[in-house]
Amino acid sequence: MEFVLTQLSGFGSAFLSLSSDPITYIYLISSVFLGIVFGALPGLTATLAITILTGFFGNKIPLDYSMIALLGAYVGAIYGGSYPTILLNIPGTAASAATAMDGYPLAKQGRGGEALGLTTTASLIGTLIGTVALLIFVWVLLLVSKNIASPEKALLALFGILLSGTLMSEDLVIKGWIAGLIGLAMAMVGLDPLLSEPRYTFGWSYLLSGFQVVPVLMGAFAVPQIIEGLRTMEIGKMVQLEGRILPNLKTIRKHMPTIARSGIIGTSVGALPGVGEDVAGWVSYGVGKSVSPDGKNFGKGSIDGLLCSETANNACIGGALIPLLVLGIPGSPPAAALMGAFTINNIIPGPTIDPDIILRVVAIMVMASFTMAIMGLFTARIFIKILRIPQTVFLPIVMVLTTIGSFSVGGGINDLYLMLGVGFVAYFMNMLRYPIAPLVIGVILGGLFDETFRRSLLISDGDLGVFISRPGAAILLVMIIALVLSQLPLVRRIFARLRKKAV
Repeated sequence: MEFVLTQLSGFGSAFLSLSSDPITYIYLISSVFLGIVFGALPGLTATLAITILTGFFGNKIPLDYSMIALLGAYVGAIYGGSYPTILLNIPGTAASAATAMDGYPLAKQGRGGEALGLTTTASLIGTLIGTVALLIFVWVLLLVSKNIASPEKALLALFGILLSGTLMSEDLVIKGWIAGLIGLAMAMVGLDPLLSEPRYTFGWSYLLSGFQVVPVLMGAFAVPQIIEGLRTMEIGKMVQLEGRILPNLKTIRKHMPTIARSGIIGTSVGALPGVGEDVAGWVSYGVGKSVSPDGKNFGKGSIDGLLCSETANNACIGGALIPLLVLGIPGSPPAAALMGAFTINNIIPGPTIDPDIILRVVAIMVMASFTMAIMGLFTARIFIKILRIPQTVFLPIVMVLTTIGSFSVGGGINDLYLMLGVGFVAYFMNMLRYPIAPLVIGVILGGLFDETFRRSLLISDGDLGVFISRPGAAILLVMIIALVLSQLPLVRRIFARLRKKAV
């Protein structure tokens, strides 16, 4: 009980400090608005919104305002994807893909206003569920993680890279692992963290400090989306918005069990490193279809189905911040972009993070979620008008903003070369169905793996037994081996036969 009261007191102080500053509201309202716009425009994503804002605000303004801008855009963008999904049957972001199953049929039945109102309410409650989980579990895990030493850190970083590759690959898992290992190799470039010797720089002084995170983020997440959007994306016919948007409280109460369950699922999925909001939406939708009394109507315009995905994808935000803040391992691609902003502000997420930053993140999440809900319920028709903007207009503007953002971080032309180089590599990887997020996570976690792995060997005088003799390291090593073995075709066939015999 004392722990809960202490947490609430710390949260209250952080909330009062931020809410009493008028500048907070300028960043909050503008970033949430921008986030919803990015989510509502097909082809743009939450990751892209955070990445661009990192270039402009990452280390140019006080940290509190920077976090408000980035988290506000994060919350707004995940929610904003529901607009084109419901009215155009085109997911604004991957996170809202599952919403299309029931959102668009509801709009065709003349219930578009009701669907948007319920989506907004579910997104608010989902974000708050994820935020409460963040407030509670991040502290519990921080107490545990303080006992983590170099061997455990090295294995955690490797586990995060492999797990993100496993869960984000669309076809072959090996493609996700290859992407992650490419990112890991990129992280080796620059001065050796232990010996200060240059590695793989090919005499180019720019590479002495390694690949800069922000140009890599922009190249990996922004350039491929802009090229693909200009090449293929077409806007379909929008369904007329009918009905009132303000939700009926009786309907909300009736579906509260679905919302609560989906919030817990979304938070849990978000806490898995490298997974993300799209997986959370689909997992929640799948579970909902299995257990809901309305399961047979999923895909035909079910309110339960709509709430499953929209609650879970916003709840995933809080979950994704748990491994980021506790372990320094991003829980989703937008969280990876957020980590880039922390990095350029010299904040190292993990067991040594300042607790005050966590409380401020929680306070900002609460403020952003209510701002999002108010905007969604009372200004939805403005965002619907934005959907009519041709992509040939806004995508070039986004490219210009991306370029300026990348240039403004380091102030050098080499950052632009890096952004474009990574961007074109990422585009061709996308075409070959290699996931990009594991590559970025590999770049971010690669430095941690490199330093802690070699430090472990230095301490143990080269004895690899240090990764087995410590209980925490041994458990992580077993998890890594189990993860790799579980994806091998031979092992999968053996388990399939065993399951068949058991039946």
